[in-house]
Amino acid sequence: MFFRMLRGAFFRQKGKMLMIAFTIMLGASLATAMLNVMFDVGDKVNQELKAYGANITVKPKNSSIIEEMYDIDESDVKSAHLKEDELGNIKTIFWAFNIVDYTPFIDTRVRIGEDEAKLVGTWFNHHMELATGETLDTGIANLRTWWDLTEGNWLDEQKQGSENEAMVGKLLAEKENLRIGSTITVSTDNGSRQLRVIGIYDAGGDEDDYIYTTLPAAQQLADCSGLISSIEVSALTTPDNELSRKAAKNGPESLSVTDYETWYCTAYVSSICYQIQEVITNSVAAPVRQVAESEGAIMDKTQLLMILITIFSLIGSALGISNLVTASVMERSNEIGLMKAIGAKDSSVLGVVLTEIMLTAVVGGVAGYFAGYGFAQIIGQSVFGSEIEMKLMVVPIVAVLITAVTLAGSLPAIRMLLRLRPAEVLHGR
Repeated sequence: MFFRMLRGAFFRQKGKMLMIAFTIMLGASLATAMLNVMFDVGDKVNQELKAYGANITVKPKNSSIIEEMYDIDESDVKSAHLKEDELGNIKTIFWAFNIVDYTPFIDTRVRIGEDEAKLVGTWFNHHMELATGETLDTGIANLRTWWDLTEGNWLDEQKQGSENEAMVGKLLAEKENLRIGSTITVSTDNGSRQLRVIGIYDAGGDEDDYIYTTLPAAQQLADCSGLISSIEVSALTTPDNELSRKAAKNGPESLSVTDYETWYCTAYVSSICYQIQEVITNSVAAPVRQVAESEGAIMDKTQLLMILITIFSLIGSALGISNLVTASVMERSNEIGLMKAIGAKDSSVLGVVLTEIMLTAVVGGVAGYFAGYGFAQIIGQSVFGSEIEMKLMVVPIVAVLITAVTLAGSLPAIRMLLRLRPAEVLHGR
């Protein structure tokens, strides 16, 4: 009898049931899409933000202390350097896979005729064979994506003779009247070198007065063979919270054992800095606060936006369900009144109505989940240019949300049903 009543209700009110299922489907699809994007957006937003450069800098400990105390440039601290042969260690830390790029630097002042300029040695397109068996291709080209190459090309350090080539900033090129193919003689107290200009760039800052060349060439001019003065690291990080800020402010030793394990095993920028310091001798790793804090703020705002869209879509679904279910109960008031008149209890009638609604919600929720999968992929491709990974944890979350929204939307109809008087209904009042 129960199933016959359900079947009859579905067939007699199939239009309203379809509308209820469609309303639920819309809410479920938006919730599914937004939650999947929210859970997967972290790495994608981080990847997008890598275009703004490194978010961690590594310097020698002595150099860092002297700079902070006396506000001088690290190139003046002759004894403060890092070891070039330890660079591969960065890819051995716990969060090695979160290290996207890193590049060493060494700089020195050079003479160009009667003028002086800053010369920086670095990697451009460096290929590394790591001790772990992995390979890594990295360099400044990946960390300075905002540079506008006005003339020429990026320096190719894989090419023979690249140690005698250089890229110069736009302002320096104008000052020294340099063009592509020009040869400049740079000299220090340790010797001189002729460099051929193969690229002129516009960085939009102080770097427009610099000369960039290969690491070995700059090391020879600075008389620092096998040494570097700093490292820039681009890493995928988790936004800071109270735990990470406590560790950054008071040091990891201030954390309890449990908090330390949580902090160390989470990709906070402070924990990645700490792990880099463990593998690079005599180093201090610090986040570039403007970049790191921007990443965290953008992530928080993006996730808040996704949550708000989910909440508002579910509220809209609840209102739609409320109107449709209430209209359905009003249309069936005679049937419900007759059921009560012949002895049906409120709980039995309520069970029939809720079963109908929940079955409809299941159909709408399943359809909404797969529609949400499609919406998520559209968002992923149009915004991030990649697929959104569907998270299994979203399934139970959406199921709970749809159940709650369906029940909340049905409350006005349930109240009407419980207050319905058989005598009044059957007499047309």
